Amino acid sequence: MRLLYTLLLFIAAPFLLLGLYRAKDGKPRVGKRWVEHFGKTPALVGQRPIWIHAVSVGEVIAAKPIILALRKTYPDASILVTTTTTTGAAIASKLGDGVEHRYMPIDFSFAVNGFLKRVKPQTMLIMETELWPNTLTSVKKAGIPIIVMNARLSEKSMRGYQRVQPMFNLLSKNIDHILCQFQDDADRFVQLGVNSKRVSVSGSVKFDLPEFDNTSEAVVALKQEIKQRPVWVAASTHPGEDEILLEAHQALLAEQPDALMVLVPRHPERFGDVAALAEQKGFSLSRRSQSQPIDDNTQVYLGDTMGEMMTLLATSTVTFMAGSLMGDKLGGHNLLEPASLGKPQITGPSYFNFQVIGDQLIEAGACEVQEAPSDIANALLGFMNNPEKCQQAGETALNVVERNRGAVAKTLEAIAPWIDAEKQ
Repeated sequence: MRLLYTLLLFIAAPFLLLGLYRAKDGKPRVGKRWVEHFGKTPALVGQRPIWIHAVSVGEVIAAKPIILALRKTYPDASILVTTTTTTGAAIASKLGDGVEHRYMPIDFSFAVNGFLKRVKPQTMLIMETELWPNTLTSVKKAGIPIIVMNARLSEKSMRGYQRVQPMFNLLSKNIDHILCQFQDDADRFVQLGVNSKRVSVSGSVKFDLPEFDNTSEAVVALKQEIKQRPVWVAASTHPGEDEILLEAHQALLAEQPDALMVLVPRHPERFGDVAALAEQKGFSLSRRSQSQPIDDNTQVYLGDTMGEMMTLLATSTVTFMAGSLMGDKLGGHNLLEPASLGKPQITGPSYFNFQVIGDQLIEAGACEVQEAPSDIANALLGFMNNPEKCQQAGETALNVVERNRGAVAKTLEAIAPWIDAEKQ
């Protein structure tokens, strides 16, 4: 089974790497570090690091509170973060002293073994469910414990694994423990055949977002530019969603002419295309990356920078979390970031990546589900024209976040035996 997988990967690898290395506006480049994808990893400053794999931007952001807690709990330990993408690398590079970044080797045994010989990690911590057969096999053969953190497994994903059960068995036998976000996730892993003793529930670490400074210089400066205008942030948009959300903004402007849309594409290589689309549709546009000011005529403000989502969300009246308008393709993005800032929000119907969280926010009245441009516009108006409703929904969202905190502490408690074993 693994031999067949490796053969298929060998055929697919050139196309995968082409996607990683293709130069696009706004997308960080791999440059000379491409050799890291083949296991030629530079030596680390420290010895036998705690290794955290977070494939891209979302996983790195989710891992941040765990990384901060690890640094506090194990101040002398080295921490290595690997990502597959350059955008993830850009975020990882900002995690501060004591944390080093390397690119994850492609899932060939020779590349993974080369990486392991140079890095010599003591433990592998995988964010969410980024599982690769050859990597898991090589890491396990090297005697390195593997723990999956913040794991989620939707009903759809479980059915997919059931169709290739022998491959899943190959993956799961190498994993020492799986820390799941919710009980439903744990039940599905057990249903797939994972021993229940190797599965536990920690909660979602995404609830444990670091406290954000609403009074930071960047937030204050942006609010001064916006003045008192009603603002909505369309966060983490994908192709096909920008058109829908711009149409919703057009409908909103007919009723609320001073409304400002902050449009934040998910991937930096799309910044230029989205800017052109907004201008093509007749909107007055300002771009953050070009330090273009927001004046009274600005209708769309393009958040075309990296690592500033929380700053942009902090200025909003209401938010729309994208990745949720594309049917079953994507499954939505992090509903907790705006919730942690006390912001009411709207999402499309496809939010299965955050199903439990989304359901809690919706049931509490902190989030609405809308899909058609006119319905999104009406929902935005409903919040913008009713300050009491807006405040209540925001406070409720924050309460949902606060009562679910604690996953980081549970995660550190669960992984401590594997990390402490190395220190003894």
